[in-house]
Amino acid sequence: MQQTDIGKKAAGEKAASYIKSGMTVGLGTGSTAYYTIMRIGEMVKAGLEIRAVATSQQSAQLAVEQAIPLVDFDQVEKIDIDIDGADEADTQLQLIKGGGGALLREKIIAAASKEMLVVIDEQKLVKHLGKFPLPVEVTTFGWELTFKHLVALGAHPVLRLKDNNRFVTDNGNYILDCHYQKIHNAPALHTQLNNIPGVVENGLFLDYASRLIIGYHDGTVREITHPYPAKTSF
Repeated sequence: MQQTDIGKKAAGEKAASYIKSGMTVGLGTGSTAYYTIMRIGEMVKAGLEIRAVATSQQSAQLAVEQAIPLVDFDQVEKIDIDIDGADEADTQLQLIKGGGGALLREKIIAAASKEMLVVIDEQKLVKHLGKFPLPVEVTTFGWELTFKHLVALGAHPVLRLKDNNRFVTDNGNYILDCHYQKIHNAPALHTQLNNIPGVVENGLFLDYASRLIIGYHDGTVREITHPYPAKTSF
C-alpha cells in the first residue's frame, strides 16, 4: 500500500468508528470515503444495524457490494452522520469538493445531516483554498453562456472531459472547473457563482463540516473539530 493510501485508510476507518447502530448514514464519494464504506461493510457484517444514503452511483454500487442497507431519499427523515472526503480542506473546515463530480448530491446530503465528518489525507490540508480547481456544476442547456459569465468574472473555467467526451454528472449536468489558484473570500465567491443563471451548485462547502479527520502516511490520525457552530440540518 502506498503512503498516501495508508493515510486515506487511517482517516476513513477512524470516521467509521463514530457510527452507531440505529443511525442513518450518508456515504460519501472518493478515494478516502472508499475506505470508510469498506469499513462500514465490515461493521455491518459484524452486526451493526444502520441505514445509508449514497452521494453517488459509485458509492451506492460499493455499498451494495458490501451489503450495506441503502434507502431512498423519500424514506429519510434525518441523516445522523455524513462521512465524505474533500479535494481541499483548511483548518477552519472550509472545503472544496467535486473532483469526483458528485458535488450536488454531496451538498444536499451534507445539508440534511446532523453532523458531517470529512476524511482526507495530509496532502489535502491547505492554508488557503483554491489551488485545486473549483468545480461548478451547470445545466447542459445554455452552458456556453454560463461559461462566458465565468470567464468575465475571472474564473478561468474549463469544461470537464472524460475519455475525450463531456463529463456528465449523475444529475445529467456538466462541470466547469474554475482555476482561481487562491480564493480570498470564499463566502462572497459562493454567492457570486450561485447567482449566475445556469449554475446549479458549486464545490465550496462552507460551514458544513463538524469534524475534519486527517490521515498521515505513517498511519496516524489527527482530528480538528469545527471552531464555530456548524450548519444545522432540517
